Amino acid sequence: MSQTIDIGIPDQQLATIVHGLSRVLADSYTLYLKSHNYHWNVVGPMFHSLHTMFEVEYSELALAVDEIAERIRALGAPAPATYREFTELAVVTEDTDRPDAQEMIRRLVAAHEATARTIREVLPIVEGAPDQVSSDLLVRRLDVHEKTAWMLRSMLA
Repeated sequence: MSQTIDIGIPDQQLATIVHGLSRVLADSYTLYLKSHNYHWNVVGPMFHSLHTMFEVEYSELALAVDEIAERIRALGAPAPATYREFTELAVVTEDTDRPDAQEMIRRLVAAHEATARTIREVLPIVEGAPDQVSSDLLVRRLDVHEKTAWMLRSMLA
């Protein structure tokens, strides 16, 4: 922790919460990059609908990463903000190839589900602190990732 704050959460719990939120931020940012990449590079018969869908997705994620990072800052810690830090913290990975449109959808489903799993790991820690603000943030993010994964899976049927 970079600053001492007294908001009713013990320092050890605060550090654990910050680490968990940093993991969620890393997954979310990597997912943002993946969505933006796909928006730029999608081709094929579903181009227009996917191009638009991916733009909506990365725009929503851009707001989300800002909210998560600002929560980390409100807890008195620096937010991870480099590719190196994100790579160390994230379970969502960046692509090393150029997938076709169907594979893009599959990979986004997997990334949203992975982010949801990360949130589910962090949420009990936050709820036990108690940290209602971070809990609310994580529940809202969980809803977005599960709903987006469902919508994307529906395109694969």
